[in-house]
Amino acid sequence: MTKNEFKDLIKEHPIYLDGATGSNLLKRGMPAGVCPEKWILEHRDVLIGLQKEFIEAGSNIIYAPTFTANSVKLKEYGLGDDIEWMNKELVAISKEAADGRCLVAADITMTGEQLSPMGTMDFEELIAIYKEQIGYLVSAGVDILAVETMMSLQESRAALIAAKEVCELPVIVTMTFEADGRTLYGTDAKTAAIVLESLGADAVGANCSTGPDKMAEVIRSMAEVTSIPIIAKPNAGLPYLDKDGNTVYDMNSDDFAAGMAMLVETGASILGGCCGTTPEYIEKLCTHTKAMEIKKRKKAEKRYLTSERQAVEFGLNDNFMIVGERINPTGKKKLQEQLRAGNMDMVMEFAEAQEACGAAILDINMGMSGINEKEMMLRALEEVGGVTNLPLAIDSSHVEVLEEALRRYPGRALVNSVSYESAKFESLLPIVKKYGAMFILLPVSDEGLPKNLEEKKEIIHKITKRAVALGMDKKDIVVDGLVATVGADKRAALETLQTIRYCKENGYATVCGLSNISFGLPQRGYINTAFLTMAIQEGLTMAIANPSQELLVCSAFAADLLLNKEEADIRYIELIGGIEEKKKKEEAPGENLSTVKREEKTSGNASIMDVIWEAVLKGNRKKITEYTISALEEGKTPQSILNDALLPAINEVGDLFDKGKYFLPQLISSAEAMKAAIEYLEPLLKEGNGKQEMPAVIIATVEGDIHDIGKNLVALMLKNYGFRVVDLGKDVPKEHIIQAAIEHNASVIALSALMTTTMQEMRKVISHAREQGVKAKVIIGGAVITQDYADEIGADGYSKDAADAVKLTKRILHISE
Repeated sequence: MTKNEFKDLIKEHPIYLDGATGSNLLKRGMPAGVCPEKWILEHRDVLIGLQKEFIEAGSNIIYAPTFTANSVKLKEYGLGDDIEWMNKELVAISKEAADGRCLVAADITMTGEQLSPMGTMDFEELIAIYKEQIGYLVSAGVDILAVETMMSLQESRAALIAAKEVCELPVIVTMTFEADGRTLYGTDAKTAAIVLESLGADAVGANCSTGPDKMAEVIRSMAEVTSIPIIAKPNAGLPYLDKDGNTVYDMNSDDFAAGMAMLVETGASILGGCCGTTPEYIEKLCTHTKAMEIKKRKKAEKRYLTSERQAVEFGLNDNFMIVGERINPTGKKKLQEQLRAGNMDMVMEFAEAQEACGAAILDINMGMSGINEKEMMLRALEEVGGVTNLPLAIDSSHVEVLEEALRRYPGRALVNSVSYESAKFESLLPIVKKYGAMFILLPVSDEGLPKNLEEKKEIIHKITKRAVALGMDKKDIVVDGLVATVGADKRAALETLQTIRYCKENGYATVCGLSNISFGLPQRGYINTAFLTMAIQEGLTMAIANPSQELLVCSAFAADLLLNKEEADIRYIELIGGIEEKKKKEEAPGENLSTVKREEKTSGNASIMDVIWEAVLKGNRKKITEYTISALEEGKTPQSILNDALLPAINEVGDLFDKGKYFLPQLISSAEAMKAAIEYLEPLLKEGNGKQEMPAVIIATVEGDIHDIGKNLVALMLKNYGFRVVDLGKDVPKEHIIQAAIEHNASVIALSALMTTTMQEMRKVISHAREQGVKAKVIIGGAVITQDYADEIGADGYSKDAADAVKLTKRILHISE
């Protein structure tokens, strides 16, 4: 199927996907804990029967059962060598069920391995894994590629890039969102939709996690920022166990269908069901919505740039934005020295400081001699992404650096810049399009700088024409006003202002660098500021500048206020308030200027303790051992480092996570940083005052479940708090769990499950523990687990995340903070 044919499917009325596969197969005899793909291949008729029922119910597209048939998952079942045969046979089963009556989509999902820096898998390795599976699926004759149940935007990007590099089939992508509207990795629905559409997805949406009643805001957010079709594939409500111990869902088919009609009104046009939805649900869905008209949507008028976790939107009449220019080694000897030594501390400091001063975007430039620019650019993107959620502008003179950075950047970047110089124009612009970026259009050609405004216009239109031919439009372009030096050319400012005015009148966003305008003149700050306010009056969208220049920033925000831009008054007041607050702190003797101030725990606390505290807060795994050694050399005891720096810091991280200011990547990075310090201190702590050994905790993902991201983090956090953690891994039978609890005299058994099909194993573990006389407390958690479920099966506690698991464990064991 071509992409245009896919678009033609969705014109006036919704089209329909199938319902759940796993939960329906369990009802039809599939045992929990087996490899689903292997079982299906051994029981072809069961799946064919189920899929025929979905087709009879009204499904236009059914998903081939290839959900976990990637090399990583199959190797866990000892089936890695069968990947090609299994994928092709699984598609063949669905094609037999379809019999030409509907389309067959390949089903692709996460591998379960974490990408670097949280895990060990490299981004290119992940793309290769997806390419392998997709290659087999395409050769098997699927019509569509469906990437679903994704929790990581970066992994979704890897799958989408792989699909585009293997074939030209339509690709649809759905992510799964938590109750707070973000994925487990912290991406909100709007950001996900912007990034995936710009990268070339043919439809985006959400699946799993919740029922249709709680999915409306996610669908609405996506519909507001995209023009491609929106997919809604929710569960049949929330799962619970009935009196016979079976997993059931709290939403019947009529309520499900009514909720789906609401999602059509919100903007969804591709509808289906996930966990718990049977053919009856799909039949009711079709009956209830088939006459509904799809909500008409236009391509969003705003422009969007994003990081992995935050989108910045702007229009031609919106508030002026600053692109922070400081992460650039040109003219900065200390930064150059650090980069040559492989040290990124100053880069991160600049990132945080510029955000605090009001920057909306950060420019990243690693161009200097004596380093591998590509390698350092990738490191900078990774490190900066760990300390700020601001979108980034990727700035390099080398096409290969820009290409690699765009490939790995987990958001929608701004490329700085694309000129009409033939040496790189034709090679760079297609790369910008491929990775869905915006770009700064620099009106310079092989002949050099344009001689006048007419030459500028000519270059602008030539670049635009090529961009449009590649599938972009004006909203993907930010034109550089090309500021010259007024000291050398008295008309320099006027000509730049003319360019800005022309661009705004013709639908282009604009940017300029300010420093050139005042070169060679005294008191340059006054000239830069005056010029900037004049440019804002003409419609300047953004400027590349140092946001720590108070006069410049305050004048820019004041200009917006005087031009009566929306909420410019509030923004100006907040800026002034922030500046005054900062000055008060700077004037206060001994005041800690960290972004999040920690409470002083001991009198006369040395600065090295603050450094360790901040290293945990920022997840600085590379330096924390060095800081810990320094603290010991200064005379700090291992116990004081633990109690006065490490534990307060990780508590602060947990609070930030609870408040939605930190997300899974930061939580993992901070926990890993603390782990590094604890590992160094552990022998010294044991030599200390003979403090009583902490209780043992047995932790495992239950039998049949091979997901362990959440479980691993809980284990890491508990270890950091001193508990003796015995991690049994994933897919662990109840007998092994209880035997380990007996052997280690465990005080707590912690169980994890991510799937509704395996959560009932928790009840079996608890029953087996009681049968064996084990008195350990049992706590449970995982994406599908609730407090009600914990109460129902007799668990001693439920935790919603890793930070909460530590608090719960301490509480039920009566361990004081």
